[in-house]
Parts: sequence; structure tokens; C-alpha cells
Amino acid sequence: MNSARSVALIIGALLILLGVFMLAPMIADLVTGSVEWRSFAAASALTLFTGAILMLVARGGKLKMNLQAAFILTTFSWVVMAVFATLPFMLAETPLSFTDAYFESMSGLTTTGSTVMSGLDDLPKGILLWRAILQWIGGVGIIIVALAVLPMLKVGGMQLFRAEWFEPMGKILPRAQAIAIGIGAAYLGLTMLCAGVYWMLGVDAFDAICLSMTTLSTGGFANSDASFAAYSQGGADIAGTVFMTLAALPFAAYILAVRGNFSALWRNTQARGFLGFLAVVIVFMSLYMEFTDHEGLAHPIRLAMFNVVSITTGTGYGFGDFQLWGPMAAPLFFVLMFVGGCAGSTSCSIKIFRFQVAIEGLRAHIRRMIRPHIVIPLRYNGAPLPQSALFSVYSFFFVFFACFAVATIALSFAGLDTTTAISSAATAIANVGPGLGDIVGPAGNFSTLPDFAKWVLSLTMLVGRLELFTVLVLFTPRFWVS
Repeated sequence: MNSARSVALIIGALLILLGVFMLAPMIADLVTGSVEWRSFAAASALTLFTGAILMLVARGGKLKMNLQAAFILTTFSWVVMAVFATLPFMLAETPLSFTDAYFESMSGLTTTGSTVMSGLDDLPKGILLWRAILQWIGGVGIIIVALAVLPMLKVGGMQLFRAEWFEPMGKILPRAQAIAIGIGAAYLGLTMLCAGVYWMLGVDAFDAICLSMTTLSTGGFANSDASFAAYSQGGADIAGTVFMTLAALPFAAYILAVRGNFSALWRNTQARGFLGFLAVVIVFMSLYMEFTDHEGLAHPIRLAMFNVVSITTGTGYGFGDFQLWGPMAAPLFFVLMFVGGCAGSTSCSIKIFRFQVAIEGLRAHIRRMIRPHIVIPLRYNGAPLPQSALFSVYSFFFVFFACFAVATIALSFAGLDTTTAISSAATAIANVGPGLGDIVGPAGNFSTLPDFAKWVLSLTMLVGRLELFTVLVLFTPRFWVS
């Protein structure tokens, strides 16, 4: 009972925070003379009221959070916030259906970036700002969950990072609340810096603010149907490449750097592996673009660099249709969807450290095949690699691709063609944004998909963002009777 009250109290607090954030787009619409401010005012009032009721009901007595409650809170907070985030879309002058509004909200909060909305260039400022805010909230939320909650739940090998990041921060910021505030400050600081750089490079001030939110959250929502291509004339694409990369690195390292540990990032195996991987793929794709027939493209190296970083980090901004860049481009970017950035960042998908751990285990297995009696101590990032973490990583790979397969089959039943079904499932489970093909590719969106497909993708986005097991364990009967 105390655990249930704790869950209700925290979700109530999150709804109050969400309701407060709704006031920003309301003000934006008031300033620009749009009548859409009324939808945000009503949505904010309802969200604040519900959050306050939950907190009042849950107050009093001793609160506690056990392992079961942590699983429930992690999933339900995203689900409930997505429900209330639909209100501005549904109360608008041109309202979205609940299915479309929930898809857009879940895509925002999970920082996926898939959209059912078109005509973005002509939408009221409030709606555009709201989409950006949703992604910004989801970005900082997943950092805190990844550093504080998922290691405790031992999800997909995330326990490796309790010792690596959380404990060193605990020595300089001893309380979990202080750590969360430190992460939030780093996130806010980088967002403000990104907005300032975009503005100095010629992006309109409002668009610069929105883009900075969706860049640092590696979300990918833009204020134009042309996505990031609408802002690239002054070199904003180069700045976007840099900030997307920074957003995909562990945010805890920035806190340690501010506290004097400047080598924390470079000494990290995961961060070095991620940056090295990006460098190799960017060079390869740039050479491919330079030495194949792409004379109609301006700045092919910049296009290659931006799109490689955008897809690998899961941001998913559109900057040119890479499906038109020859037979190798689309398969390469499809594979990059499954890579992701670093644990403890706003990035998504499988993440670099799991590939590194899996390769370490595979290398040891091959050596044992040659010399069966050899003892090989496994290490990662200079520390012993426990078998439990190795097992968690292998389990994550299996469940990840099993969920991808199930989602693909479900989308096929919805009537989607093979390319659309496979790429939609991939972009949802990896939280990337654009898929492949004429419908959901970089030049399209998800508005024409049937409602059943949108619900499948909404669930898939949630499962992918919360590291699979956090959601899937709720569907096991044993969880509810334990």
C-alpha cells in the first residue's frame, strides 16, 4: 500500500510539472495572437488538477519504494504523461484524434521523432513549442532513469554504470536529489548554449529555442516539413552535428568535468568507442558520397556527417533524402538505427556499451574454443565484468530483436508493405524517427498509417525507450503476485 501511494505521489508531481510546462506554449500563443492559447490553458488546468488530486490522496504516512513499485513507476509515468500530453493536440482548433495525439505525444516523450503532423511551417507557435518541450522533458527524464533507476533494476547490463558514474558522482553530490539537479543543470546549460549557437548562425530565435530542445534530447522534431534542411543555410547543420554528438555522450561526465575531473569522458571506454565508431562511419560515408555520382548534392561531406550522427544517435532529423544517395546508403542507415549512443545520455537504441560487452564475451568464447581450459577474466572499462552483466546484455539483444520481429509482424497484419513494416518497427524500437520507403521515409510521415499500426508503434516506442524489460516484466503474471 505504501508503495502504491509513493507511485501515485510521484506521478502526481510529474503531472503538475507537465501542467506548468503547458503554460509556456500558452504564453507563446498569447504573444502571437493565436486563439490556441485556450487549448493550452484548459489542458494545463486539467493536468494540474489531476496531479494535485493524486498528491493529496497519496500524502501522509510513511512512503517507500520497493523493486516492484520502481518497475511500475518507470513505465506508468511515461504512459500517464503521454495521455495528458495529448490534451493540447485534441483541444486545438484543428484537433487530432486521440490515436494521432497519443502517437505524437509518445513519440515526443520517448524522443523518437516520428510524426503524424504535416503543414508544420503554418502551425501556431504554441503547438510547435509543445512538441519541442515534450522531447526536452523526455530527454532529461531518460538520463535520470538510466543513471538512477535502471541500474537498480539490472536492466540490460545497465548495472555496469552504477559503479562507473553514479558512485563517483555520489562522492561529490551525495544525495540523489543533488545528482538529478546536477544533471538537469548540465542539460539546461547545453540546451541554452545550443540555442544561442543556432541563433548566431541565422536561425530564427523561436526556431532556435525549439531546435535546441529537440537536438539535446536527440528527439528530432522540427518546426518545418523540410525538417533540418530548412535551417542549414548558415551552417547550423554543423552545429547540430556537434550538439547531437554531445547529447549522445554520458551526461554524468559533464558534471564530473565541471567538478575538476576533465579526463572522465575520454578515459571512458564507451565514450571512446562511440566517438571512434562515428569517425569511421562518417569517413566511409563521405568517401562514398565523394566518389559516386552525387553531383546534384551540395556539400556531400556535410550531408554525410550530419545524417550519420543524426541516425546513429537516434535524433532522426531529416537533411536530404538519403534513400536517393545510391544503393548502399539506405541499408547503411537502416543498420545505424540499431547502434545508438552511450548509456546515461539522451540517446536511444541498443547503445555502444552493449556491443562492446558482447564483443568482449564473444572474443573470450572463441579463445576457449581453441584452448578449452584457459581462464579468461573478463573486464570492461578497466573493471571486472561480472557474468550477470554479460548475461543481461545477451538477454537484451535477444529480447530487442524479438520485439522488433513481433512489431514487424503486427504491422504487416495492419496492411503495411514489407519495407514500411520493417523500417517502422525498427525506427520505433530504436526511437529514431524516420523509416524507409515513400510513406515513412525521411520525406514522409506516419499520418496515413492505420490506427492499429499507430498503437503498435506507440507501444513499441515505449518498450524501446525504457530498455524493454522495464515494460515487458509488467505483462508477466508472477510480477503481480510476488
